[in-house]
Amino acid sequence: SCGRVLGSAVMITAAFAGAMLSMGFVLLIAQRVRQMPLLVVSGVMIGYICSAVTDFVITFAEDSNIVNLHNWSMGSFSGISWDNIRVMTPVSLVCVFLLSKPISAYQLGEGYARSMGVNIAAFRVVLILLSSVLSACVAAFAGPISFVGIAVPHLAKSLFGTAKPILMIPACFLGGAGFCLLCDLIARTVFAPPELSISTVTALFGAPVVIYIMVHRKSSRG
Repeated sequence: SCGRVLGSAVMITAAFAGAMLSMGFVLLIAQRVRQMPLLVVSGVMIGYICSAVTDFVITFAEDSNIVNLHNWSMGSFSGISWDNIRVMTPVSLVCVFLLSKPISAYQLGEGYARSMGVNIAAFRVVLILLSSVLSACVAAFAGPISFVGIAVPHLAKSLFGTAKPILMIPACFLGGAGFCLLCDLIARTVFAPPELSISTVTALFGAPVVIYIMVHRKSSRG
């Protein structure tokens, strides 16, 4: 059991290192590129570079590892164990709830946050680091599950009519878990015995929400 927990921690660390490396490239480009379309294209190109590196590694991998990688890349909760949960839970809770107060202050503007004693530069760095850790926790064990982190918070915000972190953090925890469980149930049962990728189902439900949010924001600004 101790070995499995150690293996889980190593997976999270490796995923975190990869996330920080990609984030570092994006931030480096952002310092030189000020136009959002070019920044988005640069991010997509970095994604292609990462895919190319993955394909290169696959070329020299064993067949069993290639099968595991394929299953992981499709997105699935089938490989999650309680040992993984024991590693992810304290990391997630500590990362998120420690930032609830600074986030509340930052939402009211940088000037207000500074007056409350928030170090803006340090806050941004810590926020990026912890976001990468949380993303690494999910990606290391369940694979790339799309649109949950974008769609669920906006749905929770619309449902409760507030953006206070002290309420939104538990709402996103529970809402994200419920949303993923529903999508996982659909992925396993709709076309059983074949199983869909959970990322496919989350994209079908989450992408329309994101499109609606983007269109609604643009129309409200116009």
